[in-house]
Amino acid sequence: MPAANEKFAYLSSGTWSLMGIETKDAIINGESYDKNFTNEGGVEGTTRFLKNICGMWLLERCRKEWGSCAPSDYATLIADAMKAEPFASIINPDDEMFANPDDMQAAIKQYCAVTGQHVPEGYAEICRCILDSLALRYRQVFGYLKDMAPFSIDTLHIIGGGSRNDCLNQFTANSTGVTVLAGPQECTALGNIMLQAKAAGEMNDIFDMRRIIADSISMKRFEPKDKAEWDAAYDKYLAVVASKENK
Repeated sequence: MPAANEKFAYLSSGTWSLMGIETKDAIINGESYDKNFTNEGGVEGTTRFLKNICGMWLLERCRKEWGSCAPSDYATLIADAMKAEPFASIINPDDEMFANPDDMQAAIKQYCAVTGQHVPEGYAEICRCILDSLALRYRQVFGYLKDMAPFSIDTLHIIGGGSRNDCLNQFTANSTGVTVLAGPQECTALGNIMLQAKAAGEMNDIFDMRRIIADSISMKRFEPKDKAEWDAAYDKYLAVVASKENK
């Protein structure tokens, strides 16, 4: 993690997403239990306090179902999605309906119908629904983190393959209201190299490793914008999720 200080959160973005913080001690209390957070052992005695979230699984399943009916490359797919109406259809990506349905598109449409929303039609509207909803879910979990973290969080680092998705990165910055730094993509390999270098006596500590990584890669910076629109969308998201849970 190429972090400049300890006051950061991270989002490992891929098929699944992991959002969390790094702490010295485990966070074990009623709220962390209720919100389904976990504590994992980290580097040099640190603790990774995190929550598992659905990620690009939704879109990957839909892309498989679309086949030749949708663009095969992400750039065109995202560009078409950006032309669709924002926040017209919102889902909770972590709803059990999306765990492993036979038809992901049908599951998304059913969720929207049950919650009284516009039912998305076509790949562009469905893709836009997924991207909007992931960013809003990230905001919700980020809010949990801010409430439980023993420090203020001023930056969100997005790493992994999903860090290449500039659209979702910007949506995440807009939704959470904090600066997003995207990269590296191959974070696992870089972390492995750094730990081997430390074992060989070439690195002093975790801060040294992070400095080397930050100096070796190019990170993209995304600043929050369109606050009013995203605040209104988040209110809608919360209402939709509550409506579905009460069905």
